[in-house]
Amino acid sequence: MLQKLLACALLATLTACASYSPDKLDIDRSIQATSQNSRVEYVVLHYTSAGNEASLKTLSERNVSSHYLVTDEPRPHVYLLVDESRRAWHAGVSAWYGRTDLNSASIGIEIVNPGYENNTWAPYNPTQMRTVAALLKDIIKRHQIKAFNVVGHSDIAPQRKIDPGPLFPWEALARQGIGRWYDPELARHHELEFSRTGLPDIAWIQRELQRVGYTVPASNKLDKATRNVIAAFQMHYRPESYTGQPDAQTLGILKALP
Repeated sequence: MLQKLLACALLATLTACASYSPDKLDIDRSIQATSQNSRVEYVVLHYTSAGNEASLKTLSERNVSSHYLVTDEPRPHVYLLVDESRRAWHAGVSAWYGRTDLNSASIGIEIVNPGYENNTWAPYNPTQMRTVAALLKDIIKRHQIKAFNVVGHSDIAPQRKIDPGPLFPWEALARQGIGRWYDPELARHHELEFSRTGLPDIAWIQRELQRVGYTVPASNKLDKATRNVIAAFQMHYRPESYTGQPDAQTLGILKALP
C-alpha cells in the first residue's frame, strides 16, 4: 500500500513539473494596488478638414490617427479607431503646461468638419456636437481629466495648427461642465481696469499665457510666435476676433482665467 502511495505521489510531482513552463506566465491578478490612476491626462480636439469617407480613410490607413472620429451625419457615428490604452498619432509636436509628447498621455478626438475653406469657417453640426459632448463627458469621468486639460490642437501647437477653429463651441461645452472657462464679470472688471490704466507689458502677457498652459517665448517682444499664441488663446476664449494683437478684453479674460 505504501509503495502504491509513493508511486502516486511521484507521478503527481512529475506531471506538475512537466506542465510548468517558465516561458508561459501564470500572472496572479487577484490583488490590485490602490496607488494608481489613468495614464490619460488630456483630451485634444481636432477637425478633419474633410468629409466622412475621406476622414475615415486618412485616420485608419495613413501615418496619422486619433482614438475617436465623430462623423457629420443626421445620426453621427462614433468610430473608435485606436484603443484608449494605446498611443494615437494626433498631437504631433506640441506642449501644454510644459508637458511635451502629448500623444503618450492624451485621447484625440477628430470631428468631421471642413474647417476653413473659401474664406469661410464651417459651422459645427448641433447634433454632432451633442454626440461630442456625450463622448467627452464619458472620457473625462472615466479618466478624471482636469478641466484645463481639455484643449484644442491650436492650444497645444499654436505655431502650426488652427483647429478646431473659432466656431468650435467651447463656451457651450463649458456650460455643460466640459473644459475650462472664465468668470465673465471678473473678466469685464479686469478689462475696464486695463482700459483705464493701459495694457501691461509683453513680458506680463507672456507669463500669463504660460500660467494658463500655453508655450510662449519669454522674449518680452510681440514677435510672431507670441502673436500666434495670443491668436490661439483668442480663438478659444474670444473667438469673434483672433488677430493675435493684445487688447483690454483679451487680457481681461486672460487675467480672469483660473
